[in-house]
Amino acid sequence: MYVRSANIPVLEPAGPIALAEKNVIIATLLLCALVVVPVYSMLLVFSWRYRADNPVAHAEHHPTWDHYNWIAELVWWFIPACIIAVLGVIAWQSSNALDPYKQLRSDTPAITIDVVALDWKWLFIYPEQGIASVNLVEFPVDTPVHLYLTADAPMNSFWVPQLAGQIMVMPGMTTQLNLAASRTGDFNGSSANISGAGFSGMAFTARSVSGAEFQQWVASVQASSTPLTAEVYATIATPSEYNAVTYYAPISSGLFGSVVDKYMIPATGPASTADASSSDAMHMTP
Repeated sequence: MYVRSANIPVLEPAGPIALAEKNVIIATLLLCALVVVPVYSMLLVFSWRYRADNPVAHAEHHPTWDHYNWIAELVWWFIPACIIAVLGVIAWQSSNALDPYKQLRSDTPAITIDVVALDWKWLFIYPEQGIASVNLVEFPVDTPVHLYLTADAPMNSFWVPQLAGQIMVMPGMTTQLNLAASRTGDFNGSSANISGAGFSGMAFTARSVSGAEFQQWVASVQASSTPLTAEVYATIATPSEYNAVTYYAPISSGLFGSVVDKYMIPATGPASTADASSSDAMHMTP
């Protein structure tokens, strides 16, 4: 007999951020269950016991609406209030602990990757390695990954459920996200915001590999890829659907900065001094 498995990525974390988010989800569900389970249990019991054709209901059910029962009032106000207070503490603590801008503590230096959401694909630029890829982001296992994200298309949302929560990206703006993988493997990434006709195919792979494999991959991309110039980028940015993984190297200096700046200042080209300075400033640690 065929049994179809149902995988829920957010409940199968592969990194410290996703694991912490899973714990918040479970804690919240358990606290909510303290209210939901008793309420629905009493709903079923009262519906059966006080049904219209039950003689016991007529004998025992004499509600006195003007009678004040302080014990009952205490129960149905105090318990929910305590649950809400605990949920508030959890929300406050997790919001600070899981701040997407907060860099992960590690003895291993973080790897920086620039992310551009396009129609309908994802462009990943590695400024330190001088390479880029479409619809594949690869990084070493147990290594912090510091992402700088923007969009050169309609507003979108970057999401790798097994590694971190989603974060919105918009043209003319940058945001940041920190994540790490605690095991090797391929993890599904996607657009979590409907962005037009090609939205369903706007998926990518987040691949965690060993340090040696990552260095080999970088070297192979550097050795045999198409240079990512302004002209090539313009071609990539043209709307297209279900794009295959492609690699580029080397990359024009300041390309990521020019993508952001073109919505705010007159375009001066991706290799300009102003754009390069803007890109360098984006990668400065706050």
